[in-house]
Amino acid sequence: MEEISIQVSRIHRIEGDTKLKAFVDIAIGDFIVKGFRVMQGQKGLFVGLPQDKAKDGKWYNAFYPVTKEARQTLTDAVLAAYQE
Repeated sequence: MEEISIQVSRIHRIEGDTKLKAFVDIAIGDFIVKGFRVMQGQKGLFVGLPQDKAKDGKWYNAFYPVTKEARQTLTDAVLAAYQE
């Protein structure tokens, strides 16, 4: 399978004492996906996926990786850029 290029195109860090640490936009190949979040959880930093609010008032992921490997590649790229 062909390796897909994932690069962080923009990071907006959030100052202050909050669980939300940054908003991140990434480039996947020739496409930009906006709305990723770097969050502080109980086990450390993690990457929240872009979400849309549905008519029922709940939030649903608007983008998600199909495999664990794809999720790990995405997480590694985002957290590496955040920690630079």
